[in-house]
Amino acid sequence: MKTILITGTSSGYGQETALHFHAQGWNVIATMRTPRTDILPESDRLRVVPLDVTEPESITAALDIAGPVDVLVNNAGVPSIGVFEGTPMSKVREVFETNTFGVMATTQAVLPQFRERGSGVVINVTSSVVLGHMPLTAVYKASKMAIEGFTASLALELAPFGVQAKTVEPGACLTTNFGARALNGNSPDELVPDPYAPWAKEILDSFMGQEMLTKESDVAETIWRAVHDTTGQLRFPAGPDAVLLDQAK
Repeated sequence: MKTILITGTSSGYGQETALHFHAQGWNVIATMRTPRTDILPESDRLRVVPLDVTEPESITAALDIAGPVDVLVNNAGVPSIGVFEGTPMSKVREVFETNTFGVMATTQAVLPQFRERGSGVVINVTSSVVLGHMPLTAVYKASKMAIEGFTASLALELAPFGVQAKTVEPGACLTTNFGARALNGNSPDELVPDPYAPWAKEILDSFMGQEMLTKESDVAETIWRAVHDTTGQLRFPAGPDAVLLDQAK
C-alpha cells in the first residue's frame, strides 16, 4: 500500500486530493498549517499532520511523523490578486515564501529517501496563470512560473535515480476560498488603485462570469493521473479552462 503526503489539505484542491487518494486505498498524510480532524474521514489510512512549509523544523517534524512516503504533492499556496504597483513588497515576499521557497524546501527534504529507494514522485501544483498572460496576477504568476522552471530542471536531475517530478496546473475554481483569501478582507476596488481601476474592474467582473471553470475533483483526478503516468509527461493542465489555455498556447 502506497503513501502520499499532501501539503495544504485544509480546503480546496488539497482536501479533495486527500479524499481521492484515500478512496483509492492509499495511505494519506494530510498536512496543514493548523490541523483539523473534522474535515477529513477518520481512518487508519489517513493522518492529519501539522506542517508549515515556510518553517524548516516543521517540514522535518512532519516527515518524521509520516515515515516513508511514495508521493509528495506540494499543494500549499498563498493567493495574490492586484496590480503590482499597489502590492507591498512584504506581500510579494509572503507569496514567494510559501509558493516558491516552501515548495523547494519540502521537496529537498523528501528527495533523499526517494533517491535512496530509487522511486518516488513529486507533484508541484502551480496554476493555469502560467499558461497565458493574465493581468492582476503578476506576483502570483511569478511565484508559480518559478516552480514550473524548477520542476522542469529537477525532473532531469532525478531521472537517473528513478524519481519523477511533474507539475499540475489547475484552472480557475470559484468554489475554493482562493478569491476570498486573495482579497483578504478588501474589496476588489481596494486592490486596484487609480489609474488602473477602470479597466481592472472589467477584468475582475469577466473572470467571475466565466462558465468553463475547474472543479476540485478535476484537480484531484489530474494529480492521480500524473502520479501514475509513465510517458514522461512533465506538465498536466487540470480543468477545462486550463486545458483550453494549454491548447491555445
